[in-house]
Amino acid sequence: MLNRNAISSGAYLESFDSLPKEILWTQAQIDQSLADTMSRRPDQGDLWVFAYGSLMWNPISEHDKRVVAKLDDWHRSFCIRLIAGRGSPEKPGRMLSLEPGGSTEGVALRIPKATLNDELRILWIREMVTGAYTPTWAPLTFRTGENATGLVFVANPEQAQFEPDAQAKTIAPLMDAASGSLGTNAEYVFKLQRALADCQMRDTYIDELAAELIRLGQRPE
Repeated sequence: MLNRNAISSGAYLESFDSLPKEILWTQAQIDQSLADTMSRRPDQGDLWVFAYGSLMWNPISEHDKRVVAKLDDWHRSFCIRLIAGRGSPEKPGRMLSLEPGGSTEGVALRIPKATLNDELRILWIREMVTGAYTPTWAPLTFRTGENATGLVFVANPEQAQFEPDAQAKTIAPLMDAASGSLGTNAEYVFKLQRALADCQMRDTYIDELAAELIRLGQRPE
């Protein structure tokens, strides 16, 4: 599992040593992406990050509040080819992102203004290893009915790792065979399904994919 020490020390790169060097982002590219995104931020103060995948159970970045939230106009999609971490070049899996349309339930994590610079840098190093995401500002609706602007990492269809067919029946056989230094691809799906259940949420796409993986012989822990 990725952690703060691994990211801060650079040891996290060992989990991505199978990535072609030409798609691995430099620290300068990561820093520029962060600066560009923050220059477009529509508000100030504390910042909300929308977690819809592994950030739900392993956020790494320190936050002072966590609330259930909904993001409209985007849906979960395993649309990024995965050849490191939970996949390999020989047996690629899929990484989760968001594509346009529908809606997504997840959790919003509030990062205090006082620690924003350090925590966002850790978040960017974690999420933008290859620049496969587009950091986006979007409106969130909390379960309490309150609204806020949140930072969301969505799919970048222009990146070489983007895969347009993310249907469960297409990707389940790939994910069934994929594994790497961070574990199996199937394990990620089951962890996400469990994290959603812990928040009294469901995603039919994740449920369908989990069912396909079980049919192929995978079992949740």
